[in-house]
Amino acid sequence: MAAPREEPIQEFYSIGDVCALTDLKPHVLRYWESQFKPLNPAKNRSGNRVYARREVELILMVKHLLYTEKYTIDGARQKLDEHRKGGSLKTAARAALEVEALASIERDLAELQALLDDRPAPRPR
Repeated sequence: MAAPREEPIQEFYSIGDVCALTDLKPHVLRYWESQFKPLNPAKNRSGNRVYARREVELILMVKHLLYTEKYTIDGARQKLDEHRKGGSLKTAARAALEVEALASIERDLAELQALLDDRPAPRPR
């Protein structure tokens, strides 16, 4: 019996891919690029943004700081700088990714439960 093949991990993402992954609009991502220096995606020959996995993790951390922890843009920028200077940016970004993933799973489960109960789905937070 052959072992199941794992899907390759995607290393680079278009802005559309990142929007789908993070549930953010393109204009929000472009604004955040102007506010957070570490968030600086490369551009391909056509001039389109190409995000690395590290940047997607950083976007999810910024989203967590702004939307979940309720930091201001300045506060989130300072928090990122603290993590970067302390060498814990990658760890903090991964932790934020886990929190966002759990929140997404909870929303999906609530929608599924609503379908099973034949009632209207709860409004997103």
